[in-house]
Amino acid sequence: MSEIKDAFEFSRGHVPLLISMPHAGTRLTPAVEAGLVAQARSLPDTDWNIPRLYDFAAELGASTLAAGYSRYVVDLNRPADDKPLYAGATTGLYPSTLFDGTPLFHEGGVPSSEERARYLAEVWMPYHRTLATELARLRDEFGYALLFDAHSICSQVPHLFDGRLPDFNLGTHSGASCDPQLAQRLKQVCAAAPQYSHVLNGRFKGGHITRYYGQPENNIHAVQLELAQCIYMDEAEPFAFREELAADARVVLRKLLETYLAWGQEAHSTRTSQ
Repeated sequence: MSEIKDAFEFSRGHVPLLISMPHAGTRLTPAVEAGLVAQARSLPDTDWNIPRLYDFAAELGASTLAAGYSRYVVDLNRPADDKPLYAGATTGLYPSTLFDGTPLFHEGGVPSSEERARYLAEVWMPYHRTLATELARLRDEFGYALLFDAHSICSQVPHLFDGRLPDFNLGTHSGASCDPQLAQRLKQVCAAAPQYSHVLNGRFKGGHITRYYGQPENNIHAVQLELAQCIYMDEAEPFAFREELAADARVVLRKLLETYLAWGQEAHSTRTSQ
């Protein structure tokens, strides 16, 4: 078995915000790469170009955590016990199909249970240890922590949802992962950009990371944002980044994160003054 290296990239910031990017990775293990069907080799279900889209995060002072390995190896936004998160069509901890329902691996190409146990231990666990440690550090230092789970997906995936996906899809586990006032503030930011469509807790309500780490009762707030990829990139291979589109999308993204930080400061100041 080859050694698994660079499971993630982490950068520590100086404000109480952590941006997680669990589906941005493109590395494959030899066993996964050898088993993939031809349609999967371009990694179409990747959250393409997300680190580049959020390249302003350092200017805000946010911490960032980005996956190194593809979700085809192990999905960092699924629970370790692989309990389904959504009713209907979805993908699991170890995906078996592409988003369009096509089998991910050719016959006999599925990695062994031993291989997959290693992916859980050497890819999934290190990402989540880092995520949990950073959230704990932020809460200890600031009194609260803000988690923003950044995703993107092709705007039309008939196997997963009907029609065209809204541009900005905010998810708060149906209100359980963050303060409801925060969710409304973020929704207002999206509404103030009428060139883009948006929804709160629509098809994407937040995956495992949002659901597990979002604990507003413990001063840890979590929000997932699923973006329609057509607002910042080409959705067809080779999935090129479109700077002229991304520039406009970044204006809204930056406003969302600035609003997130401002809300946290206001809410914490109110609590500590009471």
